[in-house]
Amino acid sequence: MVTEITQGVKVSVLTEFISEYSKPENSHYVFAYHIKIENYSEYAVQLLRRHWLIYDANGTKGEVEGEGVIGLQPILEQGAIHEYSSGCNLRTPLGKMKGTYLMERLSDGHQFKVTIPTFTLIAPYILN
Repeated sequence: MVTEITQGVKVSVLTEFISEYSKPENSHYVFAYHIKIENYSEYAVQLLRRHWLIYDANGTKGEVEGEGVIGLQPILEQGAIHEYSSGCNLRTPLGKMKGTYLMERLSDGHQFKVTIPTFTLIAPYILN
């Protein structure tokens, strides 16, 4: 698990290779990532947008940007936690992702970016 804290908002990521949906013979590798967002700041915040950078071992870079996460723009009160899972397809058994969330403090409308730590996506059999 990797973790990053930005302005009191902690983002932790755990990854998983999904072998049953991957087809290595077709250069198709499926990964899941599980995100936990914890609000340790003194303010209620809302997650407005996400921005992802996705890299595979061939040097291919993908980018995903949009509103919220999995169709939600969650509000995290002070001390609250929001968790979700999503996935990523790569053309190689090794890659990485990183990104940011755009958050807004509900008390004054101040917007700020929260770092999503860089995490690796690894098919376990390539480590042997």
